[in-house]
Amino acid sequence: MTQVTQLLRDWSAGRQEARDELLDLVYDPLRAIAERHLHRERDGHTLQPTALVHELYLRLIDQRHVDWNDRTHFFAVAAQVMRRILVDHARRKKSDKRGGGITPVTIGAAADVAADENFDVVALDVALENLEKVFPQQAKIVELRFYGGLTIDETAGVLRVSPATISREWTMARAWLRRALSP
Repeated sequence: MTQVTQLLRDWSAGRQEARDELLDLVYDPLRAIAERHLHRERDGHTLQPTALVHELYLRLIDQRHVDWNDRTHFFAVAAQVMRRILVDHARRKKSDKRGGGITPVTIGAAADVAADENFDVVALDVALENLEKVFPQQAKIVELRFYGGLTIDETAGVLRVSPATISREWTMARAWLRRALSP
């Protein structure tokens, strides 16, 4: 059992010191994920990687009754929370009272967004919600791979399906999103 998994289990058992030790261990990987996400954002984005990780920390700190399975489960939950933070931030920025008006931009594939492309995280969120209504597993795969940075094998472990299934569903989800986000 890895140190992260043990600390997650200790945290679930109510040992608050384990939470703090855990967050020290996972801070750098979470910051790397945050940097990857914010690198895809439009120029002049006001949210910084450190702020995104700190906001994630504030939301996770309130999780008292989560039965963490392992490191992958933790990063999957962190990916969901990070997605919510980014979408909430984008919606606030896009609102009319704050001078919104972001124009959606087509993306080739969810995981292959060019660094200099300005894509609309709100449009992607809406597309993911629509994908989830039709193909819930594909939406979960996109969330885990795109927002969580999980590999095919890690995603297969979280969803308890074969890596071949994840690979096939990932390809289909990317095609669906590409079509949904096309003008």
